[in-house]
Amino acid sequence: MGIITIAIGDALLTSMWVFSMPLLKIFTSKIVGFLGAQTLPLATLMVSTVLVSILVMIFSLIGNVFGGASFNPAASMTFHVAGLKKNDSILSMAVRFPAQAAGGVAGVKAALGLIPAEYSNTLTGPSLKVDLHTGAVAEGLFTFGRSLALLLIMFKGPKNGWVKQWLVSLATAILVLTGSRFTGAPMNPASAFGWAYVNNRHNSWELYYVYWIGALFGATLGAWVFRFMVSLPLPPPTKQKKA
Repeated sequence: MGIITIAIGDALLTSMWVFSMPLLKIFTSKIVGFLGAQTLPLATLMVSTVLVSILVMIFSLIGNVFGGASFNPAASMTFHVAGLKKNDSILSMAVRFPAQAAGGVAGVKAALGLIPAEYSNTLTGPSLKVDLHTGAVAEGLFTFGRSLALLLIMFKGPKNGWVKQWLVSLATAILVLTGSRFTGAPMNPASAFGWAYVNNRHNSWELYYVYWIGALFGATLGAWVFRFMVSLPLPPPTKQKKA
């Protein structure tokens, strides 16, 4: 499929993902309450990772329809640098990243407009709780960890697809919990952009330095380390067809 089709899928998936995150918090709370497991320390973590795993598997099927669309620029960069997406290029990233950012804005606006006010505590985006440089390093490290874990689990982990996805969700949840006191650890530049846009912070250096540059550098580093660990050969250069 063409890059425009994939970019459309990117925008659609990102908007759906960002919109679903507040809903995920609401449903997690409801399910834990229904089970009477509020006092169990790991109940919320377990329920949320199962729900995220289901969402990701559904979104992956939709992404495949659009030729490999994704809701996370950091994940797109990870697979590109790892050489696992044969049709990806820097040019394609230049088209897909803005589409994903636009999807992030659409998802946040939909959440703010459709989710009842009683759940306003779920309608918050990531916020920087440390200085700028520490935040950029922290977001880079969290995204590095997530990208490396994603690649190792998906390509060197268990054979069962459901178990793989749950392990990725678990690793991501642990990183989010760890990063909550630093940057919020969205590890998703498009999601961060969406929340920054509706709060009129989309032109800030903080957004691009911490949540874009930091995250994308971490994703790139994670892919490089993965290549080194598994000794993947570099993808061959794209041959130009002669006229």
